[in-house]
Amino acid sequence: MMLSIENLSFQYPSRSVLRDIKFSIKPGECLAILGINGAGKSTLLKCINRILKPQHGAVYVDKKDARKLSGTDLAKKIGYVSQTSRASRQTVFDTIMLGRKPYIKWDITDKDLEIVHQIIQMLNLEKFSLRYIDELSGGELQKVVIARALAQEPKVLLLDEPTSNLDLKNQLEVVRLVRKIVKEKNMAAVVTMHDLNLALRFADKFLLMKDSEIFAIGGMEVMNPQNIKSVYSVSVKVRTCDNLPVVIPV
Repeated sequence: MMLSIENLSFQYPSRSVLRDIKFSIKPGECLAILGINGAGKSTLLKCINRILKPQHGAVYVDKKDARKLSGTDLAKKIGYVSQTSRASRQTVFDTIMLGRKPYIKWDITDKDLEIVHQIIQMLNLEKFSLRYIDELSGGELQKVVIARALAQEPKVLLLDEPTSNLDLKNQLEVVRLVRKIVKEKNMAAVVTMHDLNLALRFADKFLLMKDSEIFAIGGMEVMNPQNIKSVYSVSVKVRTCDNLPVVIPV
């Protein structure tokens, strides 16, 4: 398994946020984490990436215990894209090069430059490479922060609501891009999302969270009207349109 979470629990002094979370994903798989606001989706990503320290449980990345990895070694295993990205007075090229920081000892090498150039080409960012990121649109900026995470050459990509502030075109571009990269690079991706129909287009597996716990996890079989109503308190129908499943609120 590329990523294994074992009995992970996290709580703030006032409340429990995650209880006994356990799942795993293989190389080449995309997992969508779904649930209402406050279900613990973003907290789970932060615990996986060691931004937050869980009280119980363990995270294994590429068969390595994340607790025993240095910050630099963990950054080589996990790429993380948060919900919000600050646009600074920095070029696209320099921003993506920051992803090479775990590998840079004294100075930028030819290999670092080659990897950044390859990622810029892969994400079709050539015409933006010397533009300042505070001049980019929301969709362009999102591609840049994903590119920065990819420059780390991670085994696992964590994305926290990567499409939440994007228009329909950019939403589809981002999820298709992530899926394509995960398959080609044989990585694993864990993505928190609110849009169920977008998740159905993107993910191989689905993890439904409710009341700080895993309510259901699996393939398309868990995305049924009963589970969705239990998690979201909304009655829905699941239909097929052009061979794609679609969730329709009743």
